[in-house]
Amino acid sequence: MFKFKAKKVLVTGASRGIGKAIAQGFAMNGAQVSLVYRKEKELA
Repeated sequence: MFKFKAKKVLVTGASRGIGKAIAQGFAMNGAQVSLVYRKEKELA
């Protein structure tokens, strides 16, 4: 997998499903991740 150290990413739809998995993948590979979501209770 690619390394994203010192990279910044913005993930939309990050509270569940594919968006959540993508955000986790970027974070696990060193990226600084910003999340965009509609329902705060789903993020928990």
